[in-house]
Amino acid sequence: MRADIILDAAGELLVRHGYRRVTVEDIANRARVGKGTVYLHWRTKVELFEALMLRTSIDFIEELADLLRADPTQVRPHRFARASFLAICRRPLLKALFTTDFDLLGKLAHHPMRSHDLLAAGRIHDTATRYALLRPDVPHLSYALTAAQTGFYLFDGGESAGEQLSDEARADALAFTVRHAFEPADEPSPEALTAAAAEFAAIYQELIPPYRKWIYERGTSDD
Repeated sequence: MRADIILDAAGELLVRHGYRRVTVEDIANRARVGKGTVYLHWRTKVELFEALMLRTSIDFIEELADLLRADPTQVRPHRFARASFLAICRRPLLKALFTTDFDLLGKLAHHPMRSHDLLAAGRIHDTATRYALLRPDVPHLSYALTAAQTGFYLFDGGESAGEQLSDEARADALAFTVRHAFEPADEPSPEALTAAAAEFAAIYQELIPPYRKWIYERGTSDD
């Protein structure tokens, strides 16, 4: 679709130059369309880049949902944290969102669909708790787990280790931390993992329709 061609151009320019330096005219030239064509899809530069961020989020969500369907053991918090970390590292826009890279994101650091993300995260946490995938004795569990994981996105290890760690090494360290700090010692049953993985995947799939509507139905184009 023409909208995706424009979003592809916007993504290339955003990663290369950052939000503040990219104009709608730059994006139109890159996509080989007129500025008016861009505005048929999104009324402002902010809306255009919000659509780009959400399209990237859909790609991320679908990868995780497919992983859970293929291998329900990936729902265990340490494995899910590892897979999520690597999937985000492969997507510069999402990585910038998690590390609050304002140079890259600008106004996108808090896009309007963020409330959907937070609601889904809460449901994921509740599901993991209900299937006993997380320890019940950790004080303020949701906060502690989120804070611990966020640190792995913000800190690459270079300052302490003398060299920057690879994404794989950081993902392994994250998985180890989550496994030993936040999960019960007992192994979960295969039945619990299968049920939890199905619920995780369903929660993520519910995000896709509103994301697609935001991306493709805000303008007046019939493309």
